[in-house]
Formats: sequence, C-alpha cells, structure tokens
Amino acid sequence: MLTFLQAHPLIFGTFLIVIDLSLWQILGNARRNLRMCARLLAFVAFCWVMMAAGISPLQPPLWPDDAILNLMATVLGVAWWLFAARTLTVIMGHGLMSRVGHTARLLHDVIGAVVFLLAIVGAAAYILQLPVKGLLATSGVMAIVVGLALQSTLSDVFSGIVLNTTKPYQLDDWISIDGVEGKVVEIDWRSTHLLTDQGSMAVVPNSLAAKAKVLNFSSPGSAHGVSITIAIPSSVRPRQALDALDKALRGTRALLPGRKAKASVKASHLEYNEYELKGFIESIAHKTEVRNLMFDLAHRHLEASGVTWGSGPTSLAWTRQRRLLEEVRIFRSLSQDDRDRLAADMSPVDYQADQVILAFDDIADSLMVISTGVISVSIHDGERFIEVGRLGPGEVIGEEGILGDGRSRGEFRSLTSGRLFRIEKATFGAQLEHCRELYLALDNLQHQREEIRESVVMKTPIQVRKTGFLGWLQKR
Repeated sequence: MLTFLQAHPLIFGTFLIVIDLSLWQILGNARRNLRMCARLLAFVAFCWVMMAAGISPLQPPLWPDDAILNLMATVLGVAWWLFAARTLTVIMGHGLMSRVGHTARLLHDVIGAVVFLLAIVGAAAYILQLPVKGLLATSGVMAIVVGLALQSTLSDVFSGIVLNTTKPYQLDDWISIDGVEGKVVEIDWRSTHLLTDQGSMAVVPNSLAAKAKVLNFSSPGSAHGVSITIAIPSSVRPRQALDALDKALRGTRALLPGRKAKASVKASHLEYNEYELKGFIESIAHKTEVRNLMFDLAHRHLEASGVTWGSGPTSLAWTRQRRLLEEVRIFRSLSQDDRDRLAADMSPVDYQADQVILAFDDIADSLMVISTGVISVSIHDGERFIEVGRLGPGEVIGEEGILGDGRSRGEFRSLTSGRLFRIEKATFGAQLEHCRELYLALDNLQHQREEIRESVVMKTPIQVRKTGFLGWLQKR
C-alpha cells in the first residue's frame, strides 16, 4: 500500500480532494460542525499522503531528472497550499459565525482573500521557486493601477468592512439611510440592501452609508417612535387644541403606556398652527396603521372640542348632538327629519376621569353617544378585567340593553373627563319599530363587539393552579 502510494501520490491526493468536495456539498449548511470536521480530516489525510510520498510543501520537488514525479510533486505542493488556505478560512469562518453571526460574512470574505493571497505567494516562493520580491513589486504596481481604476468599488468595500466592525445596523433592522427607509435584508461587499415598506428593494452603496446620517429604528430597544403633524386654524386657542390632542393620544391604545405620548406646538403661521403628536409603538410594522388612527382620532377630538375646518352653513347651524348623529354610522339609515327629532330628545351627561359609565353585567336603560373624552372598554375573562379597546367621540355604548334587555358584556370606564348624550330606551324604541336598517346596524355592532370579546378571551392563557408538594413549597 505504501509503495503504491509513493508511486501514485497524485491519484490519492486527487481522490481526497474529490471526497472533501463531495462531503462539503452533501452535508450542507445545517451541519456546519460536521462539515468543518470532515474538511479537517481530509486535510490531515492529504498531509499524510504528501509525507508518505516524500513531498514537502516548504521546498521544491526533489526529482528534477524525473519530469513526471517532478510534475506530480509540484501539483501536490501547490494543492497543499490552497487546501491549507481553504481549511484555515473554514475554521476562522466558523469561529466568526459562532461569535458574531451572519453580520461577519463580509469580514470573513476579506480575511479569506488575504489568506488565499498568502497561500499563492507561499506556493510561488517554496514550490515554484519564483522571485517573490520581483513578483511582489510587479503586483504592487498592478495593485496601484487597479486601485485607481476601481477607486469607487474599493471605497464601497472598505466602507463595508467599517460598517461590519462598527455595526450601526444589522440584518433585519429597520433603518433610514440618507432618507431611504427600509428593512436590512443583506449587507454585501458593495452595498446594503433595504426592503422598503412599498415592497421595493433599495440598494445603497456602502460608501454612502458610511458617510450619510443613519437612523436605526430597531435600536436600542423594542420601542419605535411614531409622530404626526396636524394643522389647526390659528384662531383656535393652543390650550384648547392641546387638550383635544391629548385625548386623541389617550384614545390610541396601540401607543406604549410605559413611554409618555405628548402633543406640542411645532410651528406658528399666520393662518394656522402646526401641532406634533409623538408616541411609541411596539412594532415598526404597525407604524402606518397607528399614524392613520392618530390622524382620525385627532380630527374627531378636535371637532368634538369645537374646532372646525371650513364647515358649510348647514353644519354650523346644527347643535353638537345633531352633528353627532351625522357622524355615527348606525344613524345613517334615518332621514333628516328623524335625526332632527332624535337630536332634540338627546340629553347631555358630563362625566369625570376614572368613572364607570356602564358597569359589567348591568342593563343599559339608554343608548349613550360619546361627545368628548376617552372611555376604556374592558371585558371579564372569569378572573380579571382585560382592556380590549378605547372609545372616543362618535361611538356608542349600551346597544345590548336597547335591543333586548341584554346585560353589558364589558365595563366602560372613562380615562378622561368628557360628555356624552343619552337617548332613552323609550325614545329609541320608537325609531327601531319603523326603521329596520337601524335595528340591523345595532345588531351588527353588538355581534362585532361580541366577536372581539370572544377572540380576546380565547387568546388569554389559562393559569394552572399548582397543587400538591409544589404548591406547598410555593406557600412557604
């Protein structure tokens, strides 16, 4: 066996390289540790083959008179240097990935290129006996020429190395680079790839990313800022506008309670003032949805406080309760005359903060339409109350009692002071008798709220009470 190996080392070396490449493809990325071990064993076996054949990678072939042996020794010597470079880069890459993760891919590629360059120089110096000093001098001149020709590309490459070492952003972060906003999906040699909220792919050169202003919305924590700017006529007193906007923020349940949301005057103009509403949300994916809700709530609360934007003469002559009937969806099936008569029968009720408007399991004797303020809705899951929503101007309470003496399935408690209008059951019953659409609208509202209640209760985790020896230990 040893004699055959000494006579045909090239066959054994080629066989080991083929086995190494085959195992590398078969094992796949999922078994990274096994792939590294297989490559290391193949390299050790390759070294043993060279030693058994009397070939050293640190000296030229020893058979200058035998062309075939000299060629085999040269091929095996060069292959050893390349095989060693590849094995070393695999080991180094495994260490980088386990410590840093996929963000170290660019650094791994650069280190791998340097290792292979050193391997080529070593093979040229020890195996091929080439004048390395002259080769390095020539390659230095070529490197200067190539560097000048590829100045922009090299700037992107080195900027990519800086970005990977300083880590202003990582994969899956939501960032903004020079006004381009999106999710980081790839960082390669030349550029950073961002998936925008419009579904398009933005490719930002690394040199631009290294110089531009970078906003990382995913760092340092899980809270993400969201803000809107709204213009209000300058004739409206700022205190009145800020009170309404504060209620709009209180009504936005998606904002994180741990970080205080606030409204402030941003700019003042001759005809209007600009107000900014700021808050924080848990997921950046809901940013657009929350901003739209903030705009809607701001408009509703401002209108409830008396702020108007060029309303027509008819709406200006209406009372607040009459305008509410125009805004509430369930009353759209009524005629103008019916709304006028119903508005005349509505009675105002003022409430304070933290006041129970409708208690759980109570029967409502009237339909209540919120005019101003914010009311929290909580349901009972059998053990405690869970907040499921917040109501604001133009929303109604008590439809269960109006439709069929049903008990309230939730607790309605005020978060701010405000006013609501009551429509007594007797008055509302007359409207239900001759307006089928109004009955269906109320019934649909009741079913929607019941579905929300059931979905929340089903998602609530059931707390298992621990008994026996474990329970006894917890009480001690």
